[in-house]
Amino acid sequence: MNIGLLLLVFLAAALGTQALGLALRWVDRKVTARVQYRVGPPFFQPVFDVLKLMGKENLMPATAVGTGFLLAPVVALASTGVAAAILWAAVFQPTATFLGDLIVVVYLLTIPATMTILGGAASGNPHAAVGASREMKLLLGYELPLVLAILVAVAHNGWTLKLGDLATFQQMHGSTVLSFSGLLAFLVAILCMHAKLGQVPFDVAEAECEIMSGVYVEYSGPSLACWHLTRAMLLALLPLLLIVVFWGGLDTSVWWDWPAFLAKYVLLVALVTVLRNTNPRLRIDQTVKFFWFVLTPVAIVAAALAAIGVSENLSWL
Repeated sequence: MNIGLLLLVFLAAALGTQALGLALRWVDRKVTARVQYRVGPPFFQPVFDVLKLMGKENLMPATAVGTGFLLAPVVALASTGVAAAILWAAVFQPTATFLGDLIVVVYLLTIPATMTILGGAASGNPHAAVGASREMKLLLGYELPLVLAILVAVAHNGWTLKLGDLATFQQMHGSTVLSFSGLLAFLVAILCMHAKLGQVPFDVAEAECEIMSGVYVEYSGPSLACWHLTRAMLLALLPLLLIVVFWGGLDTSVWWDWPAFLAKYVLLVALVTVLRNTNPRLRIDQTVKFFWFVLTPVAIVAAALAAIGVSENLSWL
């Protein structure tokens, strides 16, 4: 594949994921509004929000470290775009994936949180510094159980680190969620996904009523638009990652798998909205304890059960 085609695939995946993410953001906002007995925004509102920010001046506080402050949202958006290209390729053309692309995607999806920390710390604002500190603790909290949960799927599917092979193996032998350890790992991964999205109850780094938007408090104009687009793309990509890793991906050779794939995707996105609207925000100490002392032990148990099930050829375990 030549460089021009690679760039075309990247742009198509990034722009398509942005459009899908903004549509999902509207669904999330609309459902939240209806839950609160409000009308909610029109369909095009998320797009108009981004376009309006793109047309505004990009202000930077005098206390900010310019390079880190301005580059952080751009790097976060670019890394999410590359992850989108790899994930969509695994869905529609699993044979085109490469060895270790699962590790690459997990790494790329960690960069937005890392850039959030860098951008907040570089702004020079005390509220943003508090938010960056919280984001760092949150990242250290959910990343370990998420990796352990993904390791369960890797064990169940022939110890492969190729996203395409993960999906193909499950289409031939059954989804990982159909096993006991796979179901435990899937539930852990859903909660980690919710934390990676920064949604209530894990929105401690933003927390408008406490630290005035925290890490994003000094951002404006195109830089803030980049953050909005990054979060919208994560909302579109993380459910897709869970479906590929735990739920068999999409078998394009059979027509009935298309509505099944869509139903899985809608279910995970709806779950994000339900969790957001039915839980209060946790304190940062409660959040870290939840991930370290509840989800991590569950993920370790799931990994141990998966190892036993694979060694003893017990597919249900």
